[in-house]
Amino acid sequence: MNRRTQHDRPASSRRRATAMAAAVTGCALVIASGAPAAAHGGGSGKGHGGGHGGTHNKGTDYAALGDSYTSGPLIPNQVDANCARSDHNYPSLVAAERKVSTFKDVSCGGATTEHMWKAQGTNPPQLNALKRSTDLVTVQIGGNDFGFGTIIATCAQLSAQDLAGNPCQRHYKTASGVDQLTLKILDTAPKLAAVLRAVHARAPHARVLVVGYPNLLPEDGSGCYPSVPFAAKDFPYLRDTGKRLNLMMRAVAKLNRAEYVDTYGPTIGHDMCKAPAVRWVEPLQPASPAAPAHPNAKGEAAMAGAVLKQLRKGHGR
Repeated sequence: MNRRTQHDRPASSRRRATAMAAAVTGCALVIASGAPAAAHGGGSGKGHGGGHGGTHNKGTDYAALGDSYTSGPLIPNQVDANCARSDHNYPSLVAAERKVSTFKDVSCGGATTEHMWKAQGTNPPQLNALKRSTDLVTVQIGGNDFGFGTIIATCAQLSAQDLAGNPCQRHYKTASGVDQLTLKILDTAPKLAAVLRAVHARAPHARVLVVGYPNLLPEDGSGCYPSVPFAAKDFPYLRDTGKRLNLMMRAVAKLNRAEYVDTYGPTIGHDMCKAPAVRWVEPLQPASPAAPAHPNAKGEAAMAGAVLKQLRKGHGR
């Protein structure tokens, strides 16, 4: 922690919180405004035919649905300005490794479950990418329904009240002691379930993988203020909240004939508090091309590895 007077800390924390709010909640649609627009669908498998190794699946028709953790904001090369989509996000890496015949990546920064049925700027409803011949679908959605960006900004702002304590956790506890973030996770569960039912209806023969979210904060509960401007005792609280979100996604996947891909476990030790050379998720001020509090290129590669590992397992759920 930087040494500052107690008088200086609140103003400094408020400035960081304002920056965090602008960067995290706004990045989904505007951070890649300078990237060249691409045609809807993110390209076909032909553009990835040079992938190396892996299983040779020339007949695979693959569609990737998701939010900014899928699309890869600011990671080179950006191929869709509206959705902040990279051609080195994990779906693109999976498509290259599997040498798929058809590939549609319709993931989009800022997407919620609603955008499976609703257009998002120039991005049509994501479910439109599916057809009866689709035989592989990855879905990573729910973080924005849960309120990921707003929660981060709120907790950063509250840290000014008590840097050594847990003001964020106290803020989200109701008078009866119920944790509001746990309720938000529970509220997101039926939305994710509805998405999976719609995926099965449109692509009835597809293998469907629900991709979880990676590890963002130190597994040991330690903090790294001011790089990640949370109060000390809120780090373990927010870490555990992320785990609960993934646990919900795992349960919903199992109940809706989908497989769950754990990206949390493989990314432990590479959270946004780690040194630039080690981390796979960037903090408020990224050192690698990526959005704040989002995976960098190494993080996308790690998630691709987790998806490929699951695909090699067969259809076990």
